[in-house]
Amino acid sequence: MKNILFIALILIPPLIDTVPASEKTITCASTTSTENSGFFKHILPMFEKETGINVRVIAVGTGAAIEIGKRGDADVVFVHAKELETKALIEGYFVNRYDVMYNDFVIIGPEHDPLGIKNAGSAQEAFRRIAMADYPFVSRADGSGTHLKELSIWKVSGIDPKGKWYLEVGQGMEKTQRIADEKSAYTLTDRGTWLATKDKLKMIIVFEGDPMLFNQYGVMVVNPKRYKNVKYKEAMLFINWLISEKGKKAILDFKDRHGNQLFIPNANVMQEK
Repeated sequence: MKNILFIALILIPPLIDTVPASEKTITCASTTSTENSGFFKHILPMFEKETGINVRVIAVGTGAAIEIGKRGDADVVFVHAKELETKALIEGYFVNRYDVMYNDFVIIGPEHDPLGIKNAGSAQEAFRRIAMADYPFVSRADGSGTHLKELSIWKVSGIDPKGKWYLEVGQGMEKTQRIADEKSAYTLTDRGTWLATKDKLKMIIVFEGDPMLFNQYGVMVVNPKRYKNVKYKEAMLFINWLISEKGKKAILDFKDRHGNQLFIPNANVMQEK
């Protein structure tokens, strides 16, 4: 009997970890730019190895990502539309927001740049030239951070974009770039997605460097007081890792195959929560 009991104990798996696997997974609603650029493929294995927490990413436009969080269908959101983020914080849907990193937006277009956008003095002037020429412009039109930035540029340019020249596609950044490429049109893109996908396109950057094109990314947790299912502790471990020195180094180490920096960390742990 003793021998039989000994064999049985060997064959039964030890209960080292009694926490269900599902509790070690958090859901992050984020942007197509972080997904398309390969950012998550770069950083998540490091975080998961260190903490044992898996991160499931839902990659959509920023507006949609925030709405997912507001419904309680994610634990954390990682997006790039600070005004929308701040509004949602004030409304009580999220807590503990931090800046994480930034890059910028650029205007891309056909190699021959038919409107001479390269010579524009500002992003507003570039957009005015496109509108006045009724030249094809492809808009994401999906409520994303990029789309919101685009709309803000049209607004300060004094233009309400309408007409056959203004193509609203309702797609993520990579697909929007491809459509613009096929139509020899102009579009606005974040630099990270552009650098990660430009080898597949015939387009070039025709305008960059305007301070208005600054692109800040932030992260925040869904408010656990509003949704009891939120894995607050695990979500905060993710955020704290992102804004730590390890996280900053991981962001700095993320480059495209040509050695271009895709994002620059700028987390400030003293930010208001």
